[in-house]
Amino acid sequence: MRRWVLVVAAALALGSSADAQQGDPPHAWVFGSWTGGVFPPGETSGPRCTGQPSVIFTRDVVMRASIFDVPYRQRLIETVASGPDALEFRLVPLPAQSGPLGSRLPTDIGFGCPGGPNSLRVERRGPNEIVFPNCAEFPSPLLRCVGN
Repeated sequence: MRRWVLVVAAALALGSSADAQQGDPPHAWVFGSWTGGVFPPGETSGPRCTGQPSVIFTRDVVMRASIFDVPYRQRLIETVASGPDALEFRLVPLPAQSGPLGSRLPTDIGFGCPGGPNSLRVERRGPNEIVFPNCAEFPSPLLRCVGN
């Protein structure tokens, strides 16, 4: 059984590039590391950008830097709707925690957007520039980190 799973995984990984492009999710254009947002963007290349980005987008997760804590805040993506040069993310709501402080979420768990901590709108301003419009915690544009 284990061998069968490995064979299927290898076959999927070796699929044609045309198939891979057709299977890309609607938010594929935003994948990667982004700098700025909280503050005006700085360097967009080299280890400073790629080593400490403000936001990272993957297929299933959006991670954001926290000014209160060292680890990134990770939010699972529930759905993504796309429009012309815009994305509407719906993030998986966080489960209720037990204990005396269980009902309190970290203040920076979302992005400070009008739709609440489980929503994020991303607008493309250029090939390597995005904004989170009306999101209080990310008032500045974000620029893509490119290369080392």
